[in-house]
Amino acid sequence: MIKISAVIITFNEEEHLDKCLKSVLDIADEIIVIDSFSTDSTKTICNKYKVNFIEQEFLGYKEQKNFAVSKANYDYILSLDGDEALSETLKNSIKILKTNWIYDGYYFNRLNNYCGDWIHYSDWYPDKKLRLFKKGNGQWRGINPHDTYVLNKNSKSGKLNGDLLHWIYKDYDEHKKKIITFSSIAAKAYYDEGIKSSLFKIIFRPTWAFFKAYILRLGFLDGKNGWRICKQTFNGTYLKYYKLRQHWNDN
Repeated sequence: MIKISAVIITFNEEEHLDKCLKSVLDIADEIIVIDSFSTDSTKTICNKYKVNFIEQEFLGYKEQKNFAVSKANYDYILSLDGDEALSETLKNSIKILKTNWIYDGYYFNRLNNYCGDWIHYSDWYPDKKLRLFKKGNGQWRGINPHDTYVLNKNSKSGKLNGDLLHWIYKDYDEHKKKIITFSSIAAKAYYDEGIKSSLFKIIFRPTWAFFKAYILRLGFLDGKNGWRICKQTFNGTYLKYYKLRQHWNDN
């Protein structure tokens, strides 16, 4: 039977961290928390469990997650955020996998809880994530804050049944504030990558993002919250390309 290291990055995750840690107790052979110097009770919650608690200044989303993987003692990694937890179905899938590991990495769907409601449509479900993998077969990549784990060329992946539960925003104001913050991070990351904006991108990309999420991916079926989510998809895309254009104009 293989041994799994659960690696979790945190910053002020007291609201959901207990659920996260409880969900991995039965399947993880070690739990490592990489914390960015939380000011809430995150550390106290971790002390209730057998956790290797490491404080590390935030390096960036993908950088922090690669750092977390480097601290794992076992070769099989389950990577989570502090506001995520395994569903019972997913937990059982991983238990079975521990006796019959086949692929280099495994995907599963992430189910997002938005303002108290589970979201089943738009770009938010199925929100496929590769979070279970063998160390050395890939790394966290992408443009911050949208990190993704990418397997090496010729590596093979499988899919597990069950959902990764994610409590994303507790109210609409938090969502709007996070969109502003994330758009600034993304614009700077795009600028650093040499990606340019244009008036066409500022107008077309947000419109297409909204249409795809709300119409093509049936976001309207999630009712009022579906509308709010797709509206913020539009706003976030617009702000990202608008701020990116400002970066190039200012330099």
